[in-house]
Amino acid sequence: MNITVIGTGYVGLTAGTCFAEMGNKVTCVDIDVDKIKNLKQGIIPIFEPGLEGLVTKNLHKTLFFSSNLKEFIAKTEIIFIAVGTPTKDDNEVELQYFYQAAKDIGQVITKETIIVNKSTVPIGTADKVKEIIQKELDARKIQVKFHVVSNPEFLKEGAAISDFMKPDRVVIGADSEIAFQKMEQLYSPFFRTHDRFIRMDIRSAEMTKYAANAMLATKISFINEIANICEKVGADANKVRIGIGSDSRIGYNFIYPGAGYGGSCFPKDVKALHRIAESHGYTAKLIASVEAVNDAQKLIIFDKIIHRFGADLSGKTFAMWGLSFKPGTDDVREAPSIYVIKALLEKGAKINVYDPKAIETAKQFYLKELKNITYFDAKYQVLDNADALILMTEWKEFRSPDFEEIKLKLNSPIIFDGRNQYNVFHLQEKGFEYYQIGK
Repeated sequence: MNITVIGTGYVGLTAGTCFAEMGNKVTCVDIDVDKIKNLKQGIIPIFEPGLEGLVTKNLHKTLFFSSNLKEFIAKTEIIFIAVGTPTKDDNEVELQYFYQAAKDIGQVITKETIIVNKSTVPIGTADKVKEIIQKELDARKIQVKFHVVSNPEFLKEGAAISDFMKPDRVVIGADSEIAFQKMEQLYSPFFRTHDRFIRMDIRSAEMTKYAANAMLATKISFINEIANICEKVGADANKVRIGIGSDSRIGYNFIYPGAGYGGSCFPKDVKALHRIAESHGYTAKLIASVEAVNDAQKLIIFDKIIHRFGADLSGKTFAMWGLSFKPGTDDVREAPSIYVIKALLEKGAKINVYDPKAIETAKQFYLKELKNITYFDAKYQVLDNADALILMTEWKEFRSPDFEEIKLKLNSPIIFDGRNQYNVFHLQEKGFEYYQIGK
């Protein structure tokens, strides 16, 4: 098939590249001329395991990049809209880029086309997209048949290629059999049987993405709330997790106590779903609580540090391992590490930081112009003359470190673990003060 993807962010670039890998001719379009120039040379703007190799493999063969939508539209059968939909200050979803893409489509299509909403958008957005496109067609005084489809993505950062190539389900919301059949044909190479292809109406598909992310975020906030209670009553959240996770109705996924969730999806989508409910006259108390628990959880490690060292951290230096909100990505959006760093700096502390992938992203966008932060290229370098180690991201290289080296370099053998990576008894035997979540 001939496919056009509007937007070369995380979702658009991953989807376009994976479709190209299956032999489709894919053109990814973006208004950012510099980004397109780099992509044409195989330079990708994000870190995602396996993505760069696939882009290089298919570049100029089945995968192309352009800043000109009209140039390729004549042969396009399916257009994916995968532009950014960030959250505004009032927690509403910013749709100006999405609606502009719809307007651009209405100005250039000349034959029957399927327009796929791939970005996460509020329920009812597809209706607005139809309206915008039809208005542009009326202005051009032409009649073109088109179909609007909702196809939410369920990719996990750090495992996006695997998730796309071997999806556990493909959700399609449409109102025409032609659209369903065309989308099923497009996705058929990704799974042998069609039991993973889920058909539904458009609004239900739009809601499915929000419901899925809100459910997973709820599990995270729930176990973090349980962990906080465990600390109060003298229980061990790590053991409680095993006790409840063994129940097949609950399972172990997303019930690891920690410093809270971050990233591009959960925080944004939970806020948006809460706002969507409010706009329809419903108070989503559970969703609001999920968000509130997570906001507080991001500073739980900071609270433990203050409890140990006092409110004035002047003269103290802390070594931090990990900036990204999870391992396998350079994404630091809403990452707990950023909140902890800023809170420590406000109390007069200095921070030494190491992350294998996310340092440049953090420096350019989230920690820009902040003083008293020193960045290092190796995990043990950050420990020199630091008063404690703070673990914020569970990268593999942090799982089995040399604790004797850590103890030798730190001023005092103190570890604050925001991801519960280590064995408390093992570290206590080695002479460490070890603080974790939920114990």
